[in-house]
Amino acid sequence: MVVIAEFRNRTTLIRYWTDAVQSALSLQLIPLSRMDDVVPHRENYAGAAELELLPWGRANERNPAKPEPLVHAKLVGGASPGMYLHGSSVKQAPALMQLNYGAPELQISEERSMVVTRMTHPEGWALEHRLWWFDDEDAVHVASSFINTGAEPLRLEGLTSFCLSGVTPFHHAEAPDRLFLHRFRTSWAQEARHECRSLEELHLETAWGGEVYVNERFGVNGSMPTKDFFPFVALEDRIAGVFWGAQLAWGGSWQIEASRRDDWLSLSGGQADRDRGHWLKTIQPGERIDSPEAVLASVSGTLDELCHALTQTQQRALRDAPAIEATLPIAFNDWCVAWGNPSHDFMRRILDRLQGLPITYVTMDAGWFNETSHNLNEVHGDWQVAASRFPQGIKATTQMIRDAGFIPGLWFEIENCGSRSNMFQRTEHLLKRDGVALTCSGRRFLDLNDPWVHAFLQEQVIDLLASSGFGYLKIDYNESLGVGVDHPDSLGEGLRRNVQGWYDFLAKLKAQMPELVVENCASGGHRLEPSLMARCEMASFSDAHETTNVPILAAQLQRLILPRQCQIWAVLHAADTSDRLIYSLSATFYGRMCISGEVFDLSDAQMGIVKDAMDFYLAAAPTLKHGRSTLRDSGIGNRRQSTGWQSVARVSEDGDALLLVAHTFNTPNATALTFELPSGHWSVSRAFHSDAVQVSVEDRTVHVTVTRPFNGVGILLENVQLGHARIPGFASSQTGVGAKRNLAVGN
Repeated sequence: MVVIAEFRNRTTLIRYWTDAVQSALSLQLIPLSRMDDVVPHRENYAGAAELELLPWGRANERNPAKPEPLVHAKLVGGASPGMYLHGSSVKQAPALMQLNYGAPELQISEERSMVVTRMTHPEGWALEHRLWWFDDEDAVHVASSFINTGAEPLRLEGLTSFCLSGVTPFHHAEAPDRLFLHRFRTSWAQEARHECRSLEELHLETAWGGEVYVNERFGVNGSMPTKDFFPFVALEDRIAGVFWGAQLAWGGSWQIEASRRDDWLSLSGGQADRDRGHWLKTIQPGERIDSPEAVLASVSGTLDELCHALTQTQQRALRDAPAIEATLPIAFNDWCVAWGNPSHDFMRRILDRLQGLPITYVTMDAGWFNETSHNLNEVHGDWQVAASRFPQGIKATTQMIRDAGFIPGLWFEIENCGSRSNMFQRTEHLLKRDGVALTCSGRRFLDLNDPWVHAFLQEQVIDLLASSGFGYLKIDYNESLGVGVDHPDSLGEGLRRNVQGWYDFLAKLKAQMPELVVENCASGGHRLEPSLMARCEMASFSDAHETTNVPILAAQLQRLILPRQCQIWAVLHAADTSDRLIYSLSATFYGRMCISGEVFDLSDAQMGIVKDAMDFYLAAAPTLKHGRSTLRDSGIGNRRQSTGWQSVARVSEDGDALLLVAHTFNTPNATALTFELPSGHWSVSRAFHSDAVQVSVEDRTVHVTVTRPFNGVGILLENVQLGHARIPGFASSQTGVGAKRNLAVGN
């Protein structure tokens, strides 16, 4: 290894390095606290009998730790990668070996430090790699650009946002049986399933000779970027106790790749390329294209600590959030009681029941535009208020909501239209594939690069919101564009431009209504990625409104988005037992509380439970807003028929409060949980649970015993003597105490 330059943020060594022949310039991240544990890597394959037996084996000359380029790019017409990588990746294009590398240049401003590296090719193009960090963050941000410096157009078919290599520096060779890949699978109403597999299980171990690439590539095609996977990846060196991770910020097709040649692994990713996402783009002379941004981190510790380092970078975008969001207010949404049939009179009935509750936002979901009895999925897109539902106009309803002390909200599915809408036939303003309007699930999609469309949305969406006095907007999105839409360059470029058009609309909306609170929903959690989260105040976590897996999904999402943005629904029914109410309400303590359901049918006793939950949530909100979480569970398999338990302990940023939220599932025996607290003198300031739960604190240990299945508990502790020790984890045991199974919860 030849070190070219090194920089430091507050926790990480940022190393730019190459090999003796300077074949490529590469990036490596190492926790500063672990620099003394880095071991020298072997210099060659000496002793590898399978090479030494070959006349051309060159065991003493082969480098087992080759650098990976900072940026991977591939041009149409250029040679494709070899050694069986062709068809599996467009990385390692031979043209990258001809780049001339400038020295990484540090640029320091008042707000951030940035390292810029420029690479030029003799045939008239260049790459730029940008890496930057802020003093209050542990992660680094990265992005890249392709620039046409020549006189002829060039066609690009792949460009990475990041490439992190040199894993692991804590072993002298190929590190067998110690490296693990982490990622999160996802699907409708089953968001964020954590997957951890060894590199051996993924078939990412090297072959003899060390020249052949192996890779694991995954991602999502379309405009629902968290439909199959989250744009997240982590590598763990389990022996060293070190993690490396990346999170990509992009609202369209994306890919992440873990690849290996010789000993070291690399992680790379960005917008989906030609192979993965049908993307090609013509770059004219003098033009450039910028990649989506990614964040990278390396931590000594746990997966939760890595995820904290990555997700904390999302706090910066929320500094300009509307002032009303400072306390993480509670929301009510009418969907799970109105079921698409809101009206002025119906909202009056709801408002009467909500009086006295500390709710801020009251939102009318889908149906306010439905003048007929047609399916809601068929009639949206024209955005005309249904006069039969709001005979005095919708402004009269928003005024009624405000007079009741709440902020009114409204639902839109802005980007597409239903089959019975007039817009459905305006195909000149709709996206097409193969020259035909793209239709999916009875929807067609607006061309968000069409000025006519933006004028239409200005009048029908922005002007309606502003003139009617709405302060909250729920944006839904219930179908994906798939691989892409028509564009002279490619389907993938058509998709990319439409994503940019959506960003442009959101910027326009915020510029005109800066105090509007925007919710990002896409059939629940299909758009929970950093670029869209940065443009909205919060997001619907899932469409799993009624199911018992809600706490499981909500807890896992703390690893991928900020709890302060993760809106979790508690759907309430008069038939709910007190255990069921507490189970549902305490699930909202993992993020932002939102209430729905038959609130006007709840008894006064049930409403008392709801009020207690809200008071607890608001007391815990500062810790949810700024804190550090540790997730533990008993090893949950089937999340729809779950057994066992889970918990999240979240310590506030200043260390003076700790929020402990736990749930038990279909567990026949009592569950005993113990939690060792950080140093200090801790006492329970608030608790929310049923009579099936007993809580005690002895010295620095919290004891929680739950004697019935499907129970939830929230405990808020305060530290009288502040301590900032590392957060220990839960230990649990199952006792033989019998439990009454008097809670029937349907899945």
